[in-house]
Amino acid sequence: MAKKGQRFKTYTEELKREVVRLKLEEGWSYRQLRERFGIKSDAQIETRESFDDQRGKWNKKHFDSPEEENAYLKAQVEYLKKRNPNLHRKEWS
Repeated sequence: MAKKGQRFKTYTEELKREVVRLKLEEGWSYRQLRERFGIKSDAQIETRESFDDQRGKWNKKHFDSPEEENAYLKAQVEYLKKRNPNLHRKEWS
């Protein structure tokens, strides 16, 4: 957990791309990459193509009509009700 006033290390785009290239193309281990580039954990080494910040972005679905969207949302609600039945009990008297 982050501590108040803690500073986080940021990495340049070029360094990120080089780390990913070494991991994918040259087969470097996570340990080698951590030691060479001063990375603190394996979780910081991501092997995806894009490094764009994905925080706060929502994967929106596109619907042809409001009825289609409504049916989709109702199906989601039913799925969640089945998955978490204890959250929808009527025992709150």
